[in-house]
Amino acid sequence: MESITYGTKQTLETLRERQELLLKRIRALVEIESPSDNKAAVDRCVAAVAGMAAAVGGRAKQHRQRACGDILELRFGPQPGSKTGAQPVMLLGHLDTVWPMGTLQSMPFRIAKGRAWGPGVLDMKAGVAMALTAVELLRETGGLRRPVTLLLTSDEEVGSKASRLIVEKLARESAAVFVLEPAQGLAGAYKTARKGVGDYTVRVRGVASHAGVDFTRGHSAIHELAWQIEKIRNFTELDCGLTVNAGVIRGGTRTNVVAAEAEANVDVRIARMKDAARIGKKFRALKVRDRGCRLEVEGGINRPPMERSPGTVRLFRQAATFARGMGFDLSEAATGGGSDGNFTAALGVPTLDGMGGVGEGAHASNESVVVEHLVPRTVLLAEMMRSLRG
Repeated sequence: MESITYGTKQTLETLRERQELLLKRIRALVEIESPSDNKAAVDRCVAAVAGMAAAVGGRAKQHRQRACGDILELRFGPQPGSKTGAQPVMLLGHLDTVWPMGTLQSMPFRIAKGRAWGPGVLDMKAGVAMALTAVELLRETGGLRRPVTLLLTSDEEVGSKASRLIVEKLARESAAVFVLEPAQGLAGAYKTARKGVGDYTVRVRGVASHAGVDFTRGHSAIHELAWQIEKIRNFTELDCGLTVNAGVIRGGTRTNVVAAEAEANVDVRIARMKDAARIGKKFRALKVRDRGCRLEVEGGINRPPMERSPGTVRLFRQAATFARGMGFDLSEAATGGGSDGNFTAALGVPTLDGMGGVGEGAHASNESVVVEHLVPRTVLLAEMMRSLRG
């Protein structure tokens, strides 16, 4: 396969002829609903992708799971005559979605207004179909010069607890990681930085009493928690990208009872790994104001930040050069959301994220991908795989 800068028009025309096949693959995946909490549903999607991969020369390995869907590892190439001993390039994605079973009834897959619509189409079944099509293109043009590992996890949307060790193991064996998550916004920026994600639970145990008869005997867990939340709010440091949000609170039983229990679930985002220990220390330094209550704090940073590293910048600049040769500008962006690319970047493996579909509405009722971007972004992914050094 010639470099895109020399063979762009011919390569794009070849792939445009297969746009219907690409859309067919996307539709097939969207119409297999695969919510994270439904193992059987995710496993059906795993089986479908394994079949698609076999048709383009992929060898499948399923990492069996009990608590979630199986994790699918696919291996491709290299083709005869390729350099021996080259490290694989890792393509990373997930098959689970946030959408419950039955969503297709109100959000059916459809193509309208230049977009493909449906639950999970952007996040991230378009990216999976693009990866398979890019590998297919490389195989048919002699460009599959190094091994390709395509890892599709089953629990990314719920924290990647089962898949993290597999992601990290395969990343350590790889020259680079290309993450098939959606590009950033309708501008379609690649993602060169992501915030790390943490979850903390702050729980208060108080003393119950009758709010009218024995008010002074009680120690309200709710009042104590409210005081703690106000203190936690001040942990946010916008200038360094550290944000703290108490997103869910629970507590109490009845209005006429001084609450014996209350808790808050707190989301933490960090842009720099060096802030992880510091924010953890702040949470664990919390002290009760009402000594009749007890305070418990659990949690921590569970997804390290993807910091903008020299290796990632080098990959992005290469991709931007290829994009210009294809006739469009490619920008980079940082995002507050996390992905499995956070894990690989934290290992020091060059990681470029946002290499999937371009669209909007991830996790929302308007979830969609812009059809006209599918072909060039798939070709760009293939060219990045073909041209990878090391």
